[in-house]
Amino acid sequence: MAAPKIEAPKPELANHQEMAKTYAEVAQRASKLLNAHMQREMKKGIQPPSDELGVAQAFMDMMNKLLANPYRLAQNQMNLVWDYFSLWQHSMQRMWGLSPDAVASPATGDKRFKHEDWQDHFLFDFVKQSYLIAARHIHDTVSGVEGLDEGTQKKVNFYTRQYIDAIAPSNFALTNPEVFQETIRSHGQNLIKGFNNLLQDVEEGDGSLRIRMTDTSAFELGKNVATTPGKVVFQNELMQLLQYTPTTAKVSSRPLLIVPPWINKYYVLDLREKNSYIKWSVDQGHTVFVISWVNPDVKMAGKGFDDYMSEGVLAAVDAVIEQTGAKEINAAGYCLGGTLLGTTLAYMAAKKDKRIASGTFFTSLLDFSQPGELGVFIDEEQVQALEKKMAERGYLEGSEMAGTFNMLRANDLIWSFVVNNYLLGKDPFPFDLLYWNSDSTRLPAKMHSFYLRKMYLENALVKPGGVEVCGVKIDLSKIKVPCYFISTVEDHIAPWKSTYTGAQRISSDVRFVLGGSGHIAGIVNPPAANKYGFWVRDDDKRPEDCEAWLEGAKHQAGSWWTDWQAWVKAQDSTEVAARDPAKGKFKVLEDAPGSYVKARLDKSPK
Repeated sequence: MAAPKIEAPKPELANHQEMAKTYAEVAQRASKLLNAHMQREMKKGIQPPSDELGVAQAFMDMMNKLLANPYRLAQNQMNLVWDYFSLWQHSMQRMWGLSPDAVASPATGDKRFKHEDWQDHFLFDFVKQSYLIAARHIHDTVSGVEGLDEGTQKKVNFYTRQYIDAIAPSNFALTNPEVFQETIRSHGQNLIKGFNNLLQDVEEGDGSLRIRMTDTSAFELGKNVATTPGKVVFQNELMQLLQYTPTTAKVSSRPLLIVPPWINKYYVLDLREKNSYIKWSVDQGHTVFVISWVNPDVKMAGKGFDDYMSEGVLAAVDAVIEQTGAKEINAAGYCLGGTLLGTTLAYMAAKKDKRIASGTFFTSLLDFSQPGELGVFIDEEQVQALEKKMAERGYLEGSEMAGTFNMLRANDLIWSFVVNNYLLGKDPFPFDLLYWNSDSTRLPAKMHSFYLRKMYLENALVKPGGVEVCGVKIDLSKIKVPCYFISTVEDHIAPWKSTYTGAQRISSDVRFVLGGSGHIAGIVNPPAANKYGFWVRDDDKRPEDCEAWLEGAKHQAGSWWTDWQAWVKAQDSTEVAARDPAKGKFKVLEDAPGSYVKARLDKSPK
């Protein structure tokens, strides 16, 4: 007797089974999260609402000033009504088959309205323009309020923009044409899957929403990111020192030491072979060393800025000199690592230590008088609240700092993923840069408090003797080694006009270069990509005013990497035989990328 034939389930049945499975996962996750939330709330008891960021007070001050000028408010309201009347006329003309010019159009590069129905479909075009009109008038009204102090005005502007971004029609299922179409096509499965994704992110965030930006399971350090061959040749409690395997027979006599920020991990400079600054530098004949900072826990709460210099940069300089036998090295610092490098160069100048022969600064602030939108989060009240929180656990949680940076570009780094993950019900796309971006680090309480107060609140680094590190009063004007500053025109973390004023504090020869794009893309910009370009002055003059510098600068095609290479070779062109990290003075501890960089925030500190 023949075996009974088993037929494949019909597509409709398979869809129902998939939906039932998703429903079950959603119910299970929701029940678990609800119980966990209730238990946490019961333990905390009733807590009064707090305003640690000072947002409520800022908006109360703004409303008082706004209502004090009713004529100005009425004028703004009439302008809004007039624009809506123009939109009504525009819509009527479209209904009659005409093609009038839009009353309001998205800014160039606004990806929220790229779907064709935002332009082609009458209803969605009306919704889009209605939102853009309202957004413009809301922003103009609050930003035009007179009588507010600068800090309050910046806070109001920033959080108003957060509100405007949040209410965009692209963020809602019924007013986003792409989500609307997908909901009809999938019979609502996208929303069920999206809700499941939302619950999963809350679950993995231990009760807090931690939006996944990429598929983290698609990457492994040392396998498909941070792959440049090398060895860990030195380590202490605070950092590991990596030395990379040479690819040329001869190398520059001066090794290159890279100081990355400890607020992120170093491998943003080594994401993939084709865009790795580290790999490219090795191929140019540099003996490259990089500091890989530890991901600190509560045991390192007492580590301060002094320690990051003494056990970090200075210990690395000692190790590089001993490992290679070189008498001088070149050093480069990225972002916060550049701030530390500048401090170290001033310290070494005071100590008559000339082992670092040149300094390179990637988007680094030395003068914090104009910190950009990050200044919204830094005032005395907010720093005190942050210090209280850090005192309880010994460190600043990396996810909190990451959330702050994401808010600076909310549409790209928050809302686009809300739409993709929760409304469209799609899984995050594997992207190495976003994998790095989600791999944040903790910050020791003592160090971070010092950094916020001395740099941001007091701007003490530019004041001779304003900062004392390891018993030495720091004076940036004492730095005598040649320096190279690369900043980026769209940087929202270290605004280029601020990095320019910092470069002015150094009295030695400085080459200032302004790259295209932003804080990350403008730096991770390999020559092979031939993107963005950069501005530079042939005469290397540095007028006091940054705009005057830009007026005299010329735009060059390609990457600043090649300009830097020409500059650093001009400092010293002598060469020696390639240096094998396995044949130096130190015993190899492990292969790159090392173990420190592999500690992730999704593993609880012990």
